[in-house]
Amino acid sequence: MKKKSLYINTFGCQMNVYDSQQIISQLNPIGYEVSESLDEADLIIVNTCAIREKAQQKAFSFFGRLAVLKRKKPGLIICAGGCVAQQEGKRILERFSYIDLVFGTHALKRLPEHIINISKKRCRISDVEMTDEILEFPSVASQVTNNIVTRFVTIMRGCDNYCTYCVVPHVRGPEISRKPEHIIDEIRKLVDSGVQEVTLLGQNVNSYGIKEGLCSFPELLRLVSETEGLFRIRFTTSHPKDLSQELVFAFRDLDKLCNHIHLPVQSGSNNILKRMNRKYTRELYLEKIDKLRKISPDIAITSDVIVGFPGETEDDFKATLDLVKEVEFDSLFTFEYSDRIKAPAAKFSDKISDDIKNGRLRELLELQEYYTTKKHRALVGSNELILVDGFSKKQDVASDRKGSEGIYWSGRTSTNKIVNFTSGDFFLKDDISIGKKINVKIEKAFLHSLLGKPVNLIPKPSKKKEETHAA
Repeated sequence: MKKKSLYINTFGCQMNVYDSQQIISQLNPIGYEVSESLDEADLIIVNTCAIREKAQQKAFSFFGRLAVLKRKKPGLIICAGGCVAQQEGKRILERFSYIDLVFGTHALKRLPEHIINISKKRCRISDVEMTDEILEFPSVASQVTNNIVTRFVTIMRGCDNYCTYCVVPHVRGPEISRKPEHIIDEIRKLVDSGVQEVTLLGQNVNSYGIKEGLCSFPELLRLVSETEGLFRIRFTTSHPKDLSQELVFAFRDLDKLCNHIHLPVQSGSNNILKRMNRKYTRELYLEKIDKLRKISPDIAITSDVIVGFPGETEDDFKATLDLVKEVEFDSLFTFEYSDRIKAPAAKFSDKISDDIKNGRLRELLELQEYYTTKKHRALVGSNELILVDGFSKKQDVASDRKGSEGIYWSGRTSTNKIVNFTSGDFFLKDDISIGKKINVKIEKAFLHSLLGKPVNLIPKPSKKKEETHAA
């Protein structure tokens, strides 16, 4: 079978990244191989995100760019998938006449059949039917190469929390968990293919297995940690209301579990938390933080915060700032509130102006930058074990490259800090390569990353010594 070219553009969260991996795996048997060339593609899939307005706008903007390609190449198949596709359905086909297929978050298994039908009949299809079954796919381990040592693994889909600002329950459906044996089997196959670190994904991993009577999430973590050859385990996202003492103890008891938790707070005001339907208070959240730090004093804690939620007063916003000061998060993902279709808060009347939202966001970012920098500077002089996962993007280290030799590599600490490093005038006893575990001494701290050099280095012979030896 002659292979055709697939270009896939993924927006949004890690779960969309995982879904894109599954899409690639589903389409390979019918003759499609992934390509990085948009112009040469026979099939273009846009995997969309509806969580934030900006993500949805980016997807629609990308759709607009595809009209020219379709005119040049009438046989090109263009598909819209993901959360925006689930939300908008046929409206996307009406708005973009050159899009052939709209498929929702529950239609991944039907995707190959739809592509074949479109290829033969040149029809247009909308499939946003939702089901209450968890989707299992063949292993994507065959896609793993020597350059991939970390991988996402979805353990559950959907959400039952119905936060008033969020569309996830409407576009992903109700919460449903995969069976632990299927998850473990997928991870084993990934590890056999060279993966050393997995990140377990769910909208609320803390409620994993409860509805189905499966094992608890901490019990799942213990099962995953028994996988031979697996180096590290990460997970996201945790809902504060369901963070159990059993999970807190897992950070103490499981060596493979990374010392980092992402625990979205969204607001420091009880008034706003109630309007958001978050089902916990500021006091309960701080109590959970205290329990985590008592068990694991060096744990990295990151969070999400929304500013400008309808009805947020200056006092409400100040309460958020005060909570950030009290917790001293390692980093924050911050967002300005935006109305989302189907989310209840879209109907709230007491909206906050863009100017006020912008100002609050800037103030919050400035405060968090202080704490992130403080956390990073505290690591200068320490030795950190990292898993090398690729080459550095060299954003923060660019100004330090003058006079340096060697390649900049990158990896993450157990606390999820990005570390860039180079051997410089030295070389390691073992060659540096993707997948190596390297101890790095941190020499400089930046806002978004750390810079260091590996320890236990052997100096390179100087040119003078080489010349003398040659003589």
